[in-house]
Amino acid sequence: MPAMSQKSPCLWTWLPQGSQSPCDRYKHACCTYDGDVYVLGGRDTHCLRDFWRYSVVRNEWTELVCTGEAAPEELEEHSMVAHEGFLYVFGGMLDSAYTEWRCPLWVFHIAKQKWVHWQGKKSSPQTQMPTNRKGHSAVVFGSAMFVYGGYVDMRGSSQEFWSLNYDTMAWSLLDGGSQQASLGPGPRHSHSATAHLDCMYLFGGLRGLREQRDFWRWNSSSRTWSSLKTMSGPSRLVGHSAVAYKDSMLLFGGGESQNSPVNCLWRYSFTSQAWERLATLPGSTAPPRIHHCCAGLGPSYRPGTAGPCSGSGLKPRLLDGRLRPFKNKCFPSPLGFLGSEGGIELETFSPDGGRGGRTLGEFSPGDRGNRGLTGKDAQRLGNCLTFENQAFSKRWSGEEEEEDLLDTEEEEDIAQHLPDLLLVLGGKPLTRHSPLSVWQMTMTDS
Repeated sequence: MPAMSQKSPCLWTWLPQGSQSPCDRYKHACCTYDGDVYVLGGRDTHCLRDFWRYSVVRNEWTELVCTGEAAPEELEEHSMVAHEGFLYVFGGMLDSAYTEWRCPLWVFHIAKQKWVHWQGKKSSPQTQMPTNRKGHSAVVFGSAMFVYGGYVDMRGSSQEFWSLNYDTMAWSLLDGGSQQASLGPGPRHSHSATAHLDCMYLFGGLRGLREQRDFWRWNSSSRTWSSLKTMSGPSRLVGHSAVAYKDSMLLFGGGESQNSPVNCLWRYSFTSQAWERLATLPGSTAPPRIHHCCAGLGPSYRPGTAGPCSGSGLKPRLLDGRLRPFKNKCFPSPLGFLGSEGGIELETFSPDGGRGGRTLGEFSPGDRGNRGLTGKDAQRLGNCLTFENQAFSKRWSGEEEEEDLLDTEEEEDIAQHLPDLLLVLGGKPLTRHSPLSVWQMTMTDS
């Protein structure tokens, strides 16, 4: 195993949760949209049927509706991705005996805050669509979701590779039974997959009963698989999570068996095609976790900045075709280095540099999600007062009604300026009869 990288040491922080939060769980699904984290289902002592939204800005949980004909039932080892205002949940049903004709897909309308029927629900049994599975992976390219593998009833690990076109809501089986399928990862479940530019990267998982450590890349343009051979990297892993971060992939947790969770954080560079194990700061210890979820928040984790993949929903806010100025609010900071009083750090940006620190040219390419702005929009952005977040807290020093000062519109603006955070939610070992375990990782020098 290679030496740990000291370039970007990680700071791990446990985030205590209040009573109004989901219970701890594993084998659940999560995704991010507009700075919020959505968590659905999973297991504690039994399979769960609850749905939650976590606002990082407000540091609070809200339970969402998960009932009705269009809502999913109890699910575990399912997938959930976001795309242009909708959440797409697939698989994870406990009893799939009747799913040969009914596709286990559910769609949540974020703005309307309700589950909606998708048009393919009443398709005929002959319509090509995937059956129920668990432990599969799902990623988004452009206007389509791609689902790989999973555990399918008595058939065991699957190598099926499906795509769902969001525009037509039609499923397609990719490389079904073809020679290309035999050249890919093969049957697989409890693996990880993430998208970067026009490629999907798949690591590890279970092939039948055997843990794997192989690493694969699928090119969405050529629709071909490539095996990535590296001299180092993670060991055999199942139940781990991976997210795209800048020009790399972060892979966390999992284990060499179902009962041996680890706390290793690995980074794979898409540029150098090399792995490095990231070190932690002294006194900072990552939690060992398996069958957890990872959620990346902030500009460096946005799928939209990497290429055609979309799903974060974080886009420049425009008003009458113009960029809307950021409206600042004051957030007391609990961090010690800011002193006993609440601290606020503000920074201005100007097109030609100046007092704000960075120039607009240094500021705009991807790190705020406003690539390509020119002319008046660039000038407006340069004149906006933005803040580099040090901490978010709901603890106001004034009267209670001040908590309502942050309306929905302003919260969406703030979500666009989140710092880069990696959240690890839940997983084994569980904290029994306790709120969901949430850990935050930040890199001190990335």
